[in-house]
Amino acid sequence: MEEDSNKVDVEVIRKDVLIIGSGIAGVYTALEIPDSFQIGIITKETLDISNSVLAQGGIAVSLDEKNDSPQLHFKDTLFAGAGLNDETSVWVLVEEAAENIRTLCSLGVNFDKSGQQLSLTREGAHSVNRIIHSGDTTGKEVCDKLIEVARKKKNISIFESHFAVDLIIQNGNCSGVIVYDEKPDKIKIFLSNSVVIATGGFGQIYSHTTNPEVATGDGVGMCLRAGAQAMDMEFVQFHPTVLYHPKDKSFLISEAVRGEGARLKNCKGEAFMKKYHELGELAPRDVVSRAIFKEMSLTDSKNVFLDITFKSREYLENRFPNIFKTCLDYGIDISKDFIPVAPAEHYCMGGIRTDVDGQTNIPGLYACGEVACTGIHGANRLASNSLLEGLVFGRKIARKIGTDGKHTNNLSVDSKISFVSNKASDAALKAMKEEIQAAMTKYVGIIRNHQSLEKAAEIINAVYKKYTDLSGFSLVKLEVLNMLTVAGLVIESALERKESRGAHYRTDFDKTDDVNWRKNIVKELEKGKMSSPF
Repeated sequence: MEEDSNKVDVEVIRKDVLIIGSGIAGVYTALEIPDSFQIGIITKETLDISNSVLAQGGIAVSLDEKNDSPQLHFKDTLFAGAGLNDETSVWVLVEEAAENIRTLCSLGVNFDKSGQQLSLTREGAHSVNRIIHSGDTTGKEVCDKLIEVARKKKNISIFESHFAVDLIIQNGNCSGVIVYDEKPDKIKIFLSNSVVIATGGFGQIYSHTTNPEVATGDGVGMCLRAGAQAMDMEFVQFHPTVLYHPKDKSFLISEAVRGEGARLKNCKGEAFMKKYHELGELAPRDVVSRAIFKEMSLTDSKNVFLDITFKSREYLENRFPNIFKTCLDYGIDISKDFIPVAPAEHYCMGGIRTDVDGQTNIPGLYACGEVACTGIHGANRLASNSLLEGLVFGRKIARKIGTDGKHTNNLSVDSKISFVSNKASDAALKAMKEEIQAAMTKYVGIIRNHQSLEKAAEIINAVYKKYTDLSGFSLVKLEVLNMLTVAGLVIESALERKESRGAHYRTDFDKTDDVNWRKNIVKELEKGKMSSPF
């Protein structure tokens, strides 16, 4: 048999633990793993680019012993999740929240304080004030401090501009990752006894999203190709209030602005949220997003407005410095002017299915953060539970690896891989990205039905056929494969769930059906479809 002339020898790097992703979930997991383990953090861009960095609002935690409790936080999370939460996972989340926040404070994270106590604010569907924050750049503050600590740790190696391509599965166990090193344009093999996926969400399958460009569903795509399961993929959360400006339609106007009393108004200047829900502006996000969508339709407008002009300029500059400055850069003085906003994709409740310790159905493979689905969020995430999820379940994984993980890496692998780099088709692939985004935005958005979902499926299948005609490897090609994989599963799950629940709203099944559909939809990738590049 003639040897493949395209096969090349690749560098093999050995670690005890590999973490894919550099957001809060990934870096915090690395810091919580015992120092005796050699850890590699692999990140697609630089260490400071992630969804976590963009998180504005804060972290939900019950610290007010007089007015709040883990039990009340638990109740609010179940209310937002519309009956599909995994109660065991939710209880772990709320019960272990305070301990993880104390760890962040010990690492130097500066949260806003009122006297000696952490300041607490309120966001949608929370029954009391329980959101701790650092101005309106909480995610950046936490990430900056975690990254600063991680860079000083001798047992942690950081690999930037390294794109995880595929998992290595040996005898049913995950034993490493095939990685594309972008700068020298070559492939590497990383071997490890434990692999943690913390790659974030898949917001880039939509045209308008608060997610960064790196959020193309790479972790979900990679895990599914390896045989992992996905769950709750039909539940995609649209943030109600994203800046709607000719120069920027992705900047988040934090829910904390509404938590401080801001009112939503239509183009006629009329407040409208009380028509749709008794909690008004603080209703669950799916309710607020649909209400805005309805008002935009009724008034034939492309946006609504957020009014917080009753607060002083000094207050707004101190409480929301980033939002104030960004809006001002666009000519909007939020102490005097209404903020134009519209919904945009924000968060994925679904992802790689894990248990309460972050373990997937593949031994040696873990997932945490937005890429994972423990069942915490159910059909709709409660505001500010996302950063908390990354912390709590990152530590659960770290403790599991610390107890069960192996230090000695005796894994072996064929170090020859067939690799042909080809960027000639990248322009065509970028056009495919836009086709996927347009289809998902138009047909699988805030409001769906059978006809729209079938139309989206038709477009995704047509794009996949064009994709399979292209040869060679490029980073853009892999992103398109992952986007096609994720988009296909979102559509399949949305078609299967014949009811409306949480963030999934179908006009042809506009009621919640607890008799037939109080259950999670679990998906696996059809064999032979969306096949591995290697």
